[in-house]
Amino acid sequence: MGGFSMIHWIVVILVVVLLFGAGRVSNLMGDVAKGIKSFKKGMAEEDEPARRIADERPLDARPIPAPPPAEPAAPPAPTATPDPDRPA
Repeated sequence: MGGFSMIHWIVVILVVVLLFGAGRVSNLMGDVAKGIKSFKKGMAEEDEPARRIADERPLDARPIPAPPPAEPAAPPAPTATPDPDRPA
C-alpha cells in the first residue's frame, strides 16, 4: 500500500506502449515537451514587462529637455487702412 514500485511502473509503461504503439507514445511525449516549452516561454514573457518597469526611473526623475530657442518675431506687415479723409 506504500505506492508503486519500479516493477509496477515498468508494467504500466509496457501496457501503454502495447495499446498505443511506440510511435504514438513518442509523438505524445514530443507534444508534451512542446507544451512545457511554450508554457515556460509564456511565463518568461509575462515576467519581462514587470522587470522592465522596475528597472526604469520614474518620470519625475528624468531631466526635462530645454525648449528650442525661439525665432525672433517678424514685425507685422503693414496693412492698407482706408484714410477717412480721402475719397474712395
